[in-house]
Amino acid sequence: MTLSTLRMRPLTAEAFAPFGTVIQKAGHRPLEINYGQTLKYAELACIEVDEQGGKPLAHIYCSQPVELPFRVEIMECHPRGSQTFMPLHDRPFLVVVAPPGSEPAPAAIRCFVTDGRQGVHLNKGVWHHYQLSLGEPADYLVIDRGGPGENTVERRLSEPLLIEEQYPQR
Repeated sequence: MTLSTLRMRPLTAEAFAPFGTVIQKAGHRPLEINYGQTLKYAELACIEVDEQGGKPLAHIYCSQPVELPFRVEIMECHPRGSQTFMPLHDRPFLVVVAPPGSEPAPAAIRCFVTDGRQGVHLNKGVWHHYQLSLGEPADYLVIDRGGPGENTVERRLSEPLLIEEQYPQR
């Protein structure tokens, strides 16, 4: 079986807007706080977790790297809350997403490569692959919803996709 190729795109706020928010300092004016000792980049993402008694939770995920080429076979979504991934490293990683809906359509799946300092905030219901670290193990600060009700849905793709190109080097 020949797999369709999933092309990597640079992660930009405009390209990622249908799926969520890029978390980065670029494009935001900081506020000076703490008597001039701190620059605060405020309101970079709107966390949605309050549906049906949800509460915000913070986690650290320690992810093993993947090797390219990589087969994208499974996607997941969180119908009751948004989810944020902020790298605790400075290396590029991949973000694979598809719009909300009952199933992730292979033709609608996009692959973005971060610059290593960008995080992502996924809107509620956006389909995504788990973290795709490149090169070496990587840690991420993850903010998502805790509380009653199932908040993770997984689906196997009807047509797996292949990420085969090399990611941009810095």
